[in-house]
Amino acid sequence: MSANSEAFDAWIRSSFVELNTALEDVYFTQENRAAVEDVGTEIKAQIQNDGHVFIAKLADEGNTDEGFENAFNLLGNLGLYMASMRRHEVTNPAREAKSPLREASALGLHIGASLGVTPRFATCHLSTHNYAKNGTIKSFTSLPDEILFLKYNTIGIFAFKRAADALKRIVHLGVSNPVSIFLFKNAADAMRDVKAANATLFSDLDVERFFWNVRPYYKPYRVGRQEYRGANAGDFAGINEVDLLLGLCRGNDPYYAQLMVDKMQFLLPEDQASLRDCLRRRPLLDEFLLLADRHGKEPWFQESASVFLDVCNLHGEAAAQHHDQLVDSFISRPSTALDEKHLSQVTASGPPLEVLLRSLEILRDMRLAVKRDDAQTSWQEVDKLKQTLGV
Repeated sequence: MSANSEAFDAWIRSSFVELNTALEDVYFTQENRAAVEDVGTEIKAQIQNDGHVFIAKLADEGNTDEGFENAFNLLGNLGLYMASMRRHEVTNPAREAKSPLREASALGLHIGASLGVTPRFATCHLSTHNYAKNGTIKSFTSLPDEILFLKYNTIGIFAFKRAADALKRIVHLGVSNPVSIFLFKNAADAMRDVKAANATLFSDLDVERFFWNVRPYYKPYRVGRQEYRGANAGDFAGINEVDLLLGLCRGNDPYYAQLMVDKMQFLLPEDQASLRDCLRRRPLLDEFLLLADRHGKEPWFQESASVFLDVCNLHGEAAAQHHDQLVDSFISRPSTALDEKHLSQVTASGPPLEVLLRSLEILRDMRLAVKRDDAQTSWQEVDKLKQTLGV
C-alpha cells in the first residue's frame, strides 16, 4: 500500500467515522429525520474537503500495481467516501447528470475497470474483506447498531458460504456417495447459523437507528455519469450458489437469471467465476428425481434425500425469516413515516419500494418452493421428492 493509500485508509478509519457519527446524532434528534439537506453543513464540508485532499493525491498517483487486495481496499475507501457524500445529500443522482466528485469518480472507474468489479463500494468491503485494525472494523459511523449490523450480516454471509461449499463438493461425489450425507448435514448446520444471525439482528438491532442512521449509506450514487445501485446484503455468491445447487432457483428462469446478471459486477472476481460454475451444474434436486423411480425405496436414497430436504427447508425458513421479519420490520414499516419526496429514494437497489418488496417476496417464495401463478418455483419437483419419501 502506498503512503497516500495508507493516509487515506487511516482517515477513513478515524476522522471520517467521527464526522459521520456527529452528523447522524444531529439528524436523529430532528423532528423530521429525513430532512438532512441543510443540516450540519460545516461538518459535511469538512468530510468533503478533507477526503478530497487525500483523493486528489491518489488520483495524481494513479492506479499503481500493488496487487488486488490493495487496489480493492482503496476502491472500498473511495466508495465509502462517495456513499457518505450521497447520504448527506452533498450529491444526489436525481439532480445530477454526472458526479461532482470528479477525482474520486475517475480513480474509482480506473480501479473498477482494472479489477473487473463495480467502481463503488460493495457489500464485501464491509463484510468479507473488512480488515480490522486493533479490534476495530471499517464502518461509516461508530454507532453500536451499525457495528451490530455489520457483524451479524457478515456472520450470515460466511454461513451461506459454508453451505455453498458443502453443496459444491457433493456435485463431484454424487448424491449416492455416503460422504454426501455428511456434507448435507454440514450445509444444514451452516443454514442454522444463518437463521441464528438473522434472529440476533431481529432481536437486538434498533429499528429506528438502523432505518434512519445506517440504511441511508447504502443508497445509489453516480460514479462519473453512470448511476450505480447501492450495495445490499445479498451481494455475495454463496446465497445464489445454494439456490442453484439445491435446485430451488434455476439459471434458465428469465426472472432469476436477470437477478444474476444484475448482481455479477457487485461480486468479487472469484465469486463471479464460482457463481458462473454453479449456473452450469445440474441441480441436486434433479439428481434425486432422476434416481427416484429406480432407487427411491433404498436406504441410501431415503437418508440422503431426507437430509437434502432438511437443507432446502432451512434455506426456505431463512428466506422467510429475512423477508417477514427483517425486511418488514427494518425497511417496510418504518418507510410509512416518509413523505413522498424521500420515499422515492428509500431503496438501495433503486426501484420504488413497492417494486422492491414484490421482488423480494417472489424470491422468498422461490426459496420456500411454494406455488405461485406469477413466477416459476420448484414446488412440483420438491413435492414429488417428498412423496417418494412418504412425507
